[in-house]
Amino acid sequence: MNEKKGRRLSSVVFILIVGFFISNDYAQVGGFVFKDPQYSFQLLRTMGYSSTGAADIGECLSTASRIKNGDNESWYSEWLKTAKRLEKMADDFLAKGHKKSAKEAYFRASNYYRTAEFFLHTNPADPRILKTWSKSRECFKKGANLSVRPIKSVRIPFEKTTLPGYLCLVDNSGKKRPLLIIHSGFDGTAEELYFEIAHLATERGFNCLLFEGPGQGEMIRVQKIPFRPDWENVVSPVVNFALKLSEVNPEKIGLIGFSFGGYLAPRAAAYESRIKACVADGGVYDFYANAIKKCPPNIKEILKSKKASEEFNTEIISILNKDVDVGWFFGNGMFTFGAKTPTGFLKKLQPYNMKNSAAKIKCPVLVVDSEGDKDLPGQAKQLYNALKCPKEYLLFTIEEGAGDHCQMGAMMISNEKILNWLQDTLLK
Repeated sequence: MNEKKGRRLSSVVFILIVGFFISNDYAQVGGFVFKDPQYSFQLLRTMGYSSTGAADIGECLSTASRIKNGDNESWYSEWLKTAKRLEKMADDFLAKGHKKSAKEAYFRASNYYRTAEFFLHTNPADPRILKTWSKSRECFKKGANLSVRPIKSVRIPFEKTTLPGYLCLVDNSGKKRPLLIIHSGFDGTAEELYFEIAHLATERGFNCLLFEGPGQGEMIRVQKIPFRPDWENVVSPVVNFALKLSEVNPEKIGLIGFSFGGYLAPRAAAYESRIKACVADGGVYDFYANAIKKCPPNIKEILKSKKASEEFNTEIISILNKDVDVGWFFGNGMFTFGAKTPTGFLKKLQPYNMKNSAAKIKCPVLVVDSEGDKDLPGQAKQLYNALKCPKEYLLFTIEEGAGDHCQMGAMMISNEKILNWLQDTLLK
């Protein structure tokens, strides 16, 4: 076998492996609708927010039944159709004075617009990305304005711009309470975070500050600012902002990062002493190594060789819109990291590790893992083992229905255990 054919074969192997890398064990929920594991997981993700008010199971299953397996255009059009229908329903409810029903429908529409936009990132110039994401945010804000518990849009001063966010309060009393600063990871939005945790956290007496940093939400779609590894320089301005709020107890500030945020949050906690507790769900020790070990054995040589990199890039780009898993991973990766090529994206991942930072964390850390997590297998345990601070390892299992990445589809048990730990840690 000549060298060129060998590389090409390695790329094919890589494509097959990446399918497992970014997918989850869809046999639990969703696999009965889609053969594609990524579609199944994203359906589970969307449908799972039914427990926190952002989905209705029947609506989700009906929408999914109309989607062609592996067809991203079909995925977009059907979720968009459902989102528009819910938005119109919410408008009608509001016009008739049914504010609670309007809030509920707006929140579901927001989640469905987010889901519709999810697979569009293989073409960063696609105008539907900004348009559909904007509708998700718009519907969320309309619902937030009708919420009994305050949900306030905020702009957080950051370098020469501002970070978008939401201040979610227990009530309007102005009472100082523990604050949870929360951000997502590789592909989430601040709006989604409300349904993922803030809705349930405020019920337990926590105020929450949700925000989007570089590479996320508005920051990449509108401001075109990609991810950066020194997340402490993102979180510190957020803490500065929080400390000026009358509702915040400065001695009881927690930081939570989800998915890839399981690297970002611990990284920030290592250098930001005002963080008193940190949750990494799921924990990430070395994001680059996690990607590389899923690649063909000669990927490091490919990254060092201009010719091999060009061949690799050509092959991956040729299937961006043909293979859902590979297309989403590289498409979203290049989009959010500001890379022009697949190999450029992989190279940008190199500094995203906790090797020199984990031991510097002083506050208590909860490292969360999921038994069936195919995205970051073994990463949570590596992070936990590297920590020298007070720490706890929390494993969610397949048997309890919470074994998928970030416990998608199991928001209740996930939040019960995570928020219990935060109560025990910050309120003691």
